Amino acid sequence: MGERFLDWLTQLVSNGTWVALILFNGWLIYRLACPFLSIRGKGWGALLLLLFAGSSGMVIWVGDPNLLYTLPFFLAVFFLCTRGDRIGRLTMCLIFFCLVMSVCAMLDTYLQHVQGYDVLTRLLRPVVFGGLYLALWHRLPQEPVVLSAGLWRLMLGLATMPFCALVSVVLLTYNKYLSSAAYTQAMNLGMVVLPFVLLTVVMLLRAVLVLVDHEKLEQASRLASVREVYYQGLQRQAQQVRTLRHDLRNHMTVIRARLEQGDADGALHYLDALSASPALQGAQRICENEIANAVLTAKAEAMRQAGLIPDLAVALPEPLPLSDTDLCALLGNALDNAMEAAAQAEDKTVVVRCKVHKGLLMLRVQNAFAGEISADLSTTKADQLAHGLGLPSMREIALRNGGTLQSEAKDGWFELLICIPVAEAGQ
Repeated sequence: MGERFLDWLTQLVSNGTWVALILFNGWLIYRLACPFLSIRGKGWGALLLLLFAGSSGMVIWVGDPNLLYTLPFFLAVFFLCTRGDRIGRLTMCLIFFCLVMSVCAMLDTYLQHVQGYDVLTRLLRPVVFGGLYLALWHRLPQEPVVLSAGLWRLMLGLATMPFCALVSVVLLTYNKYLSSAAYTQAMNLGMVVLPFVLLTVVMLLRAVLVLVDHEKLEQASRLASVREVYYQGLQRQAQQVRTLRHDLRNHMTVIRARLEQGDADGALHYLDALSASPALQGAQRICENEIANAVLTAKAEAMRQAGLIPDLAVALPEPLPLSDTDLCALLGNALDNAMEAAAQAEDKTVVVRCKVHKGLLMLRVQNAFAGEISADLSTTKADQLAHGLGLPSMREIALRNGGTLQSEAKDGWFELLICIPVAEAGQ
């Protein structure tokens, strides 16, 4: 009965069902990978699915060089189908390569002497990949994950550990067939290392998700801080208006007394001083977009307190497809870098131009600088973990939203230009 069932399974798989199983494997891995990747489009997504399907169908043994032949092709297609931060893409490529290859190597190596080995390995692959997907799917985000350049570099360093372990146990045991002792040692190494590799990549995926949640909380905290500064400014203006209203009768009495005394110049000087009161300047409204207005108002006040001259011309509508955190990060990082550079320069002007025109959000920031500017606009402050956002963070946001970032330093002036496609209001 058992042999008849096994023959039936063999016939079923050999009749082409294995193709469907491979495609199903690819779909499971693709579904698991999508939240960690920014895919170029549907056609590229289909190619990536085929890559996962083909690699999951590879026959890999401990001591088999097929792993080495598969790696360059896997890297090339993976990078071709995805976009975004290069370090992040390389990190996820290594993680999913290790995931697929460790599963294939375990099943092919340790089931090769079991009766019906070919059928079992093909049937167990979707079971394993499906189990991994089910174990993680409730934690998977709806949008592609976003990490800072520094965290992606950290994750890349961690991802090289299971990758090196996988390569070592599979490729460096190529001489296992030279003797029974070498064969036994290679098999024992694989039995220990391959499950470790699989467990490690699963933990790395969970670590990426934890870091993403942490960054979202940090971004929300930054946005809340900007809003708090903005609302505190509004409260100060409201208090000044209340104070002015309370003292208005006294002011009118002083002006009337000077006029009655024939001191017209004194009355005019008093009116000039009164009109210069911050309470009569009104609440500063730079643009219609509430988030952009909060960031720009807070940064403009910080510039004035630092002795800088803000030159702002911003026209952003309230509805923008760009997320609040991305918009806050773009404006905040660009202005922080400009303020830091302008503070050391002779010309203290910071020029900001931003508008939505013909389906593009265009942000241009210009400032003078003294000395040298680092290639990545990284911070010169001691606390680099807190301030080291700079150009990589802004470029990642622009690329993730389908835009571009260009920068140029010339004749003592630095210019940053960011263009992001957006749908204008009413479209």
